[in-house]
Amino acid sequence: MALIAKKGYGQLEPNHLSAQRNGQIYAQLPCESSIEVLQNAQFVKYDYAKGEVDFTGAGEWMLVYNEVKLYDPRHSYKDFVYRKTDFTDSKMYPRVMKTMPGDIFTTNLADNGTKGTELAVKDKLTVSDSTGILTYNDSPDAADMVWQVVKVYTLADGQKAVKVQRIK
Repeated sequence: MALIAKKGYGQLEPNHLSAQRNGQIYAQLPCESSIEVLQNAQFVKYDYAKGEVDFTGAGEWMLVYNEVKLYDPRHSYKDFVYRKTDFTDSKMYPRVMKTMPGDIFTTNLADNGTKGTELAVKDKLTVSDSTGILTYNDSPDAADMVWQVVKVYTLADGQKAVKVQRIK
């Protein structure tokens, strides 16, 4: 498995996310204690009954898109990440969004999995149960959520990225 080569952390450019319009944005629950770092464009389960965000709980995968305000001109989105050690109570409270079929975003946080080559247009991606990262899947039919690469692209800072659309 190989993540897209990147500098810094996962970035997310919201090209079209329905949650920004329909209000399905959640940010009340802390992350499970074993999660040390959470990057934008990762996915987590928002397990309200358990009272935490994790990779194994009940429910649908939710997209991590935390607020970013970097006022120092020497930094960019690649420098932003949630680290448990940066919070006063050692609990991260991520902002997550419900996604719908048709949603589109651009990210440098994707994994080619078992493909062996770089991601390409029409490749199918599903969320990895262990990392919450979109990963190549050559037989995604059984997955609840499927994303398709619609463009091999770059981010604003010139890093390699993929534009993905949720198709299931």
